[in-house]
Amino acid sequence: MAELITVARPYAEAVFSLATEKGQPDRWSDALVWLAAMVNNPDVVELITSPKHTAEEVESLLLDMVGSQVDDDVKNFIVLLVENHRLLLLPEIASQFEQLVAQAANILDAKVETAFGLSDEQKAELTATLSRKYGKTVRLDVRENPDLIGGVRVLVGDDVIDASVRGKLQAMAASLKN
Repeated sequence: MAELITVARPYAEAVFSLATEKGQPDRWSDALVWLAAMVNNPDVVELITSPKHTAEEVESLLLDMVGSQVDDDVKNFIVLLVENHRLLLLPEIASQFEQLVAQAANILDAKVETAFGLSDEQKAELTATLSRKYGKTVRLDVRENPDLIGGVRVLVGDDVIDASVRGKLQAMAASLKN
């Protein structure tokens, strides 16, 4: 996984640089999401990875697939990925590109697991608390996880805030063992 991220990073950074230089991060975001979805299709993966097809054939087929939906910059990016045998990196490139866009906009994404659903008021309060803590705008991705028993678990980047009953029970068990 780390290798995939490491290999995809320069491509994401180059696309981000081009997109910000031209003032088109939204256009590139849409294109990358679309391309990532395209290479997640099993038929396209088979085409890309098949030794029966040359790089030129893959390039031609993909450019025919995107047609006029993308501009020359995106087409050149596809050609570059085909030449470097990196097409399957598109989902990771798209993900890292979105992270760079969010970082530039001073936005943090927080993954929140709750034992039970959160009301709109609770989401707003949690968003405000995390925004104050990190000094950035926070976007929540809330998911229910009944295994937590109660409370919440928040992941922001590398930070983990575990205020779940399960987490507290595990911490108590660990302290009892010591």
